[in-house]
Amino acid sequence: MIEQYNKVNRVANVLIDYLLLNSSLIIVFNFLHHSSFQWLTDRSCLNAVVIFNLLWLFAANLMGLYRLHLDGHIVAKAVKTYLVYLTLVWYIMLFVSHMETYNISKEFLFLSLALYALLLIIWKVFYVKTVKYSTVLHGPLKKAVIIGGGGTGTELFHRFKNNLLGYELLGLFGDKPLTTATCDFYLGNISACMKYVVENKIDEIFCALPFSQQSTIERLIRHSDKNLVRFKLIPEHFDYFQGALRAGNLNKADVFSIRKEPLENVINRIVKRAFDIVFSLLVIVLVLSWLYPILYVLIKAESRGAVFFVQPRSGKDNTTFNCYKFRSMYLNEDADSLQARRGDSRITRIGRFLRRTSLDEMPQFFNVLLGDMSVVGPRPHMLSHTEEYANLIDHFMVRHFIKPGITGWAQVNGLRGETQTLDDMRARVEADMWYMENWSFALDLKIIFFTFFKTLKGDKYAF
Repeated sequence: MIEQYNKVNRVANVLIDYLLLNSSLIIVFNFLHHSSFQWLTDRSCLNAVVIFNLLWLFAANLMGLYRLHLDGHIVAKAVKTYLVYLTLVWYIMLFVSHMETYNISKEFLFLSLALYALLLIIWKVFYVKTVKYSTVLHGPLKKAVIIGGGGTGTELFHRFKNNLLGYELLGLFGDKPLTTATCDFYLGNISACMKYVVENKIDEIFCALPFSQQSTIERLIRHSDKNLVRFKLIPEHFDYFQGALRAGNLNKADVFSIRKEPLENVINRIVKRAFDIVFSLLVIVLVLSWLYPILYVLIKAESRGAVFFVQPRSGKDNTTFNCYKFRSMYLNEDADSLQARRGDSRITRIGRFLRRTSLDEMPQFFNVLLGDMSVVGPRPHMLSHTEEYANLIDHFMVRHFIKPGITGWAQVNGLRGETQTLDDMRARVEADMWYMENWSFALDLKIIFFTFFKTLKGDKYAF
């Protein structure tokens, strides 16, 4: 039920978003030209339709608009996606507007973008406000009950009441004492469950009993099957796991993975590695080939020492590799143990510029080409910090399941630079784990886009 609803949710959003986009283009064109069908033979209009649709597709994938489950954030996500789309449209128009086949008037551009913004926001607000109670998209509400009044059942109850769409929760059965919040929904002991289910024509049962009550669970399954009631098992302590459990099979034994890892798929690894090789080669040939001689002179002129700073860092599977950077500090004995701080006296003048613009990280594209790093991934830490934080933060080492990156999800969300407190590092680790569990090629492109944008804009955390 939940999976089906999410699919319908995405399809409905995609179709209507594109319907509104193209409707706004056609409506504005007809308004300006006082014609209903002239747009069908106007090459400029047709080209604009193609470009605008492709740019919206790119912006929506970049922002993950259609991966979002329905909640109040969908409106904010739509606004952010539109702003990225608007930026892309204006940039593209600057390059193609002089071409005859893309000769689009400013009035058409402004009015169509404004109309689409208005229609998009109205649609998203309407969608969020009404779809929860709609039977059109997800059909009649499924009547459900929960069996199990322990911690797992109580946690599931709260999730039902907060944001689980498509269900009408009628109550909870359990033999253990219930919390105050669930008492009003208490329907009786487990032995009374099946009678209630049959009499009230319940559609689904969510069983949150511990697996130690195997005989009770088996009896409930038999009765559910006999009465055409769908029976679903909830793993004990499911709320402990941050992500969705992934079901698998090992020689006819059911196996649950505590987190999804898209990069465990060999095809995904090939795609990511191929992109790393192509992207790093382009940067090395097109940028570093002329940037290196300039920085060589500037770095050498200000302070003695090598142009490159080479430091052992923690890589995939916690293997050690040599990470390359342009040297941004005077030679010092604390380079391998002490993080750079704001106003650090060890940083040279040219080093401040390199660090502020992140140009000091450019040699790491050689690490990417060699296979030690990826363009996008968790930032590699000094060996001493890996050892220190592994003992202080749960799940810290999980970030080493994948290759470290030049930039990452943590960095584009402001979690970069000096970690002054343990909570700062926890937040960075959580962001790295989220990236690992939600990786996609589109997400990598999104992170690269925002890294480039932040570099141009200036990042206050870069020092």
